[in-house]
Amino acid sequence: MRKLRPKRRIPTMEETVEDPPTSAVLLDHCHFSQVIFNSVEKFYVPGGDVTCYYTLTQHFIPRRKDWIGIFRVGWKTTREYYTFMWVTLPIDLNSELTKQQEVHFKAYYLPKDDEYYQFCYVDQDGVVRGASIPFQFRPENEEDILVVTTQGEVEEIEQHNSELCKENQELKDSCAILQKQNSDMQAELQKKQEELETLKSVNKKLEQKVKEQKDSWETELLRLKEQNQKIALENEKMGVRVDQLQREQQMKLKQTVEELKQKEATATKKQQELTDQNFDLSKRLSENKIICSVLQREKERMERENDLLKRENSRLMSYMGLDSLPYQIPTSDQGGAGQNPGLVYGNPYSGIQESSAPSLLPLKKCPTCKSDITDDIFDHTLEQQHIQTLYLNCPICDKSFSAKEKQIFEDHVFCHTF
Repeated sequence: MRKLRPKRRIPTMEETVEDPPTSAVLLDHCHFSQVIFNSVEKFYVPGGDVTCYYTLTQHFIPRRKDWIGIFRVGWKTTREYYTFMWVTLPIDLNSELTKQQEVHFKAYYLPKDDEYYQFCYVDQDGVVRGASIPFQFRPENEEDILVVTTQGEVEEIEQHNSELCKENQELKDSCAILQKQNSDMQAELQKKQEELETLKSVNKKLEQKVKEQKDSWETELLRLKEQNQKIALENEKMGVRVDQLQREQQMKLKQTVEELKQKEATATKKQQELTDQNFDLSKRLSENKIICSVLQREKERMERENDLLKRENSRLMSYMGLDSLPYQIPTSDQGGAGQNPGLVYGNPYSGIQESSAPSLLPLKKCPTCKSDITDDIFDHTLEQQHIQTLYLNCPICDKSFSAKEKQIFEDHVFCHTF
């Protein structure tokens, strides 16, 4: 059978101000029928807020320090709550509407495992006045698979709880018997000691009066001493047994604390790893968005530049009278393609005689890159488009960089990701 161990609870915002009133009251001293919990689900989906509905019975009067806590099934005292919320006092206790109350638990403070929990209404004296049916925190799509397992776990927990209650009752009965025996022995010892003192006093008087009875009185005195020693020895054994039980309980508590510390360290480490992974993914997403924007702008710039080159080529071809000449695919034997392998279709101007070609137009220098451009096509629009190809603009802040400073431009764009 699985043992239920207390789990470290997460404090709510209200706990940072003041802890709820608790007590070491055992289960058989609670009154679970004075507050009734309604509409309790078999399970709640993790990550969402939980609303707890409850009804106050006719003879129960709520007080200012009452609270509702979420307890892991198998709890023994009200100090073992996982989280809690203060209840709201109704305005009119005599109204039927005020008997129906509710509290809201935020998702951040709810348990993250799939163990069984239950709502408990605790008054300001630390006494439980009502408890709900068990429920779990797990995803909704697992309901069909876990129905049988959930019922089995509930029965196992109820059986374990019943056994613990039975064992607790047996220990209480045994403790009461031992206490009664110890009390009786102490009273008998005190009585014997008083009798011993009386006998001593009487013995002194009788020694003076009746020396013949000396042997009988000494025998009685020895018998009483032996009985006193036996009682003292039994008392000592009982004290050793109590010390042994205390040491075993302390060892169990230390072991439980160590296990809780190890679980806390593991959970903290896992949370940090998930946080770092989330940060890396966010950083990569931001970088990809910026790179995509830069590539999109670069694509648009190349398309504009390609259109500009097509218009210039068409204009030059029309000017040179080559717009009606068909292109011929060059072979490896043709001299034009062999002289300039960078031209796919060869040099379109190689077949024209210099005598028949018109005189070249005057060239004009670009003021930025100093390249030669024909004077008749270097109008204002083409000049602006030609200059735009020589600069790189930041997609974030529109800052311009020279095309030669491409590395500086990329570093500048990357800085916007931080």
